[in-house]
Amino acid sequence: MDVNQMYIVVFAFGLDAVLGDPRKLPHLIVGYGNSIALGEKWLNKGSYKFLKGALLTIVLVGLSFTIPFLIIRSLNTYGFKILALAFSILMLFYCLANKTLIKEGYAVFNTLKNQGLESGRKRLSWIVGRETDNLNEQQIRVATFETMSENLSDGVIAPLFYFLILGVPGAMGYKMINTLDSMIGYKSDRYIQFGKFAAKLDDVANYIPARITALLILVVQNKLSGLSFLFREGKKHSSPNAGYPEAALAYVLNCQFGGPNYYHGKLVKKPFIGVNNREIKHEEIKRVSKVNYGVSIVFCLLIVGVLLVFQYA
Repeated sequence: MDVNQMYIVVFAFGLDAVLGDPRKLPHLIVGYGNSIALGEKWLNKGSYKFLKGALLTIVLVGLSFTIPFLIIRSLNTYGFKILALAFSILMLFYCLANKTLIKEGYAVFNTLKNQGLESGRKRLSWIVGRETDNLNEQQIRVATFETMSENLSDGVIAPLFYFLILGVPGAMGYKMINTLDSMIGYKSDRYIQFGKFAAKLDDVANYIPARITALLILVVQNKLSGLSFLFREGKKHSSPNAGYPEAALAYVLNCQFGGPNYYHGKLVKKPFIGVNNREIKHEEIKRVSKVNYGVSIVFCLLIVGVLLVFQYA
């Protein structure tokens, strides 16, 4: 195991913790999104939409893995090891999003408190796929916590998991899968066939990371007594993965998530996760943020520990 892998994960994680999403700089995920949008515009028409969507997904995921793999190997081969290390740190940094996720959660809560319901609804719409026009304050706070728990898996644990297995190219390949799902993985008339393969691939890719995330949420809050709750409530979600981090956070907070919501004009009757439909208070955003940071730090330390074991085995 290359000792540089430890430097990569530590520095990339540190950059995300300090900088978050540098909006004024070009971002990898923006490039991913542009390539997906271009491919969707070109291919999502006529017949064989499922096959066209599968082809686009395979090509983009393949390129997102292969290109950084070749760049890193070439830089190392020709003696540019420091440049290869810097490139790797930067790319993994772009794959992580916990500081931005927490920042967005605070933004929704603070906007709701300081500017009122309409502004809170609008701010929430920046980070969730559901319609927000008719949500009340409780529903806005619930939606924020749901997305913070789910995206803790998508935005931190999963890319680090694939980095551990497949290096920086693995993390970048995963981020392409996740970006594809977020853009074309909807069950709307436009994407039901074209994005089906991408959505299923995202389900497979997130199966293990989602459950790691849920377990770590319980661990960092010393709530392992919630394991039975986690596996009972987590499987209620329509997604095979999203319900597990949500169930873990619902147990930690002793609250209720889920329930029906509108997506793209259609009412989706999602089951409730948890039974205590209590009011969520404004100050609870602090606790959820600490949970996210705690889970991220613990998993990063676990990765460093695994790398050290392989290094000295």
